[in-house]
Amino acid sequence: MKVENEKTRYSESDLQEFKALILDKLRIAKEELNSLATSLSSPNANGTDDTAGTYKTLEDGSATLEKEQINQLAARQKKFIDQLEAALVRIENKTYGICRETGKLIPKERLRAVPHTTMTMEAKMRQ
Repeated sequence: MKVENEKTRYSESDLQEFKALILDKLRIAKEELNSLATSLSSPNANGTDDTAGTYKTLEDGSATLEKEQINQLAARQKKFIDQLEAALVRIENKTYGICRETGKLIPKERLRAVPHTTMTMEAKMRQ
């Protein structure tokens, strides 16, 4: 019976290994998100106050574009953090590493590379 159980879900030691990996990635992702938030809240450090009005307009457009790009990066980072946190919930529920499409175990190599994944490559390719 124990062998059958290991085929349908990962062992406690495997889950703890993945939990440590996810917590590390989560810490790094949160640091990066904080860095992006800091760069958004700090004023433009280029010092364009003493330049001619024409250049100021161009600089304002460039600054706006940069802020939009940083906002997109921050949104992507927030989504990644949410996915990692959802993976931690699946670890606690003992459902981590089980493909939501096929019900098969996701290979450890894939989980190490993409620890927040919910699908095997087979299921992902069919999507």
